[in-house]
Amino acid sequence: MQIVFLDRETISPRTVLRPIAFDHQLTIYGRTSRDQVAERIANADIVITNKVPLRQEAIEQASNLRMVAVAATGTDNVDLAACALKGIVVSNIRGYAINTVPEHVFALIFALRRSIVAYRESVKAGRWYDAQQFCYFDYPIKDLAGSTLGIVGNGTLGKAVARIAQALGMRVLFAARKGDVHPPGGYTPFDQFLADSDVITLHCPLNEQTRDLISTREFALMHRKPILINTARGGLVNEQALTNAMRQGQISAAGFDVTAPEPPDNQNALIQLLDLPNFILTPHVAWASEQAIQALADQLIDNIEAYQQGSPRNAVTAPASA
Repeated sequence: MQIVFLDRETISPRTVLRPIAFDHQLTIYGRTSRDQVAERIANADIVITNKVPLRQEAIEQASNLRMVAVAATGTDNVDLAACALKGIVVSNIRGYAINTVPEHVFALIFALRRSIVAYRESVKAGRWYDAQQFCYFDYPIKDLAGSTLGIVGNGTLGKAVARIAQALGMRVLFAARKGDVHPPGGYTPFDQFLADSDVITLHCPLNEQTRDLISTREFALMHRKPILINTARGGLVNEQALTNAMRQGQISAAGFDVTAPEPPDNQNALIQLLDLPNFILTPHVAWASEQAIQALADQLIDNIEAYQQGSPRNAVTAPASA
């Protein structure tokens, strides 16, 4: 059994990958570029990937490939239709980030709602001494209690974020699918959701239906000038539209942990926003507490062993068109 791990460096070196409990040969690559994928998976029975794209051409050339073990929850980097046509099982990781992502979300929310970064930078610049009194009020500070948190995505992470919000005294709204004017109970029509939220946080997958979910039109509907948090996928928000919304004051602040593409170069729209005191960008680490990464690694091996035993777990369903 040939197993190939395409991007081991995307998992912390402090994380232990326990031995796989069946005879195999494991080949580990720290990184794999797009033009190296086909060659490296050509003889593999099982491929492990976190963020390396597996597209149709490479999948079709991998004659032995029977399983793709994605070392993440999102599977937008894998051509699921091509895998389905060849009977390849695709598994992902679930539930491992139930603490780390919501905690990161609220770290961003607290920092932005209370202007922590702006005040830290102003103290560093000498503003406190210049104020000649015990405090100063250059930036807004607002409570979370009594405000409205809008959540896009009612899965494990969305629900976990909602529980924290409710404990803080926030009202919680879950967004209905865009365009659904008669949503089921418990969901708020998308446009109304945008208008009523003081903070909006995204916890949905990236696909053709959700790409550019938030763009120019949506920013114009945000009447309460909310904080926008994105720890999901960069493509959910049109980055140029976000830049315009930030510069024009359509939203009060934004905290992002993701960009499109990753890593961003110096010309990326979000990098250009880092001069603003009400914008925070972290390098896709919301998922990356030490506890969460170890749980991910353990589940990854569990998925591979379950497949070998004939009982695949966490299988991802390919699109119906496949």
